[in-house]
Amino acid sequence: MKSTGIIRRLDELGRVVIPIEIRNQFNIVEKDPIEIYVEGSSIVLKKFEQNCIFCGNTQDLLSYNDKLICQKCAGKIGSLKEKNK
Repeated sequence: MKSTGIIRRLDELGRVVIPIEIRNQFNIVEKDPIEIYVEGSSIVLKKFEQNCIFCGNTQDLLSYNDKLICQKCAGKIGSLKEKNK
């Protein structure tokens, strides 16, 4: 991980402000969902991106029964149906 040299304090409600420079760099705007991960002793914030439930791809997504699937995986599923005939 690369250090930014920016240090912020938590407020009384446990909140921390992400500096505008970092929000601009990652195209994060007000109300954007942010995912929170834990990696060892680190807390990682990541802008949430919807992705394919099978491969994690974030491009060319289709919605089926409120689940997202990329076109490549949809094609593979379609070919499975053809093989089982």
